[in-house]
Amino acid sequence: MNVARHMEAIVIAAAIVLGASCYATAPAPALQVASSSMHSTASFNVPDAHIVQVKARRLTAAQKAFFA
Repeated sequence: MNVARHMEAIVIAAAIVLGASCYATAPAPALQVASSSMHSTASFNVPDAHIVQVKARRLTAAQKAFFA
């Protein structure tokens, strides 16, 4: 068998085997299980996200035409 003739297939097969072995030997992700108790240390009065308020005047028709 002429190895130089089938070098492309050999390289592709080696890449597939290497990729499969990387996935096979990778560690499994740790399980994350939600707590079943109803007790929480977080305060329910504090919002989780910041509140942003934008206060501005609306553009007039002339200003809209200028920016468009």
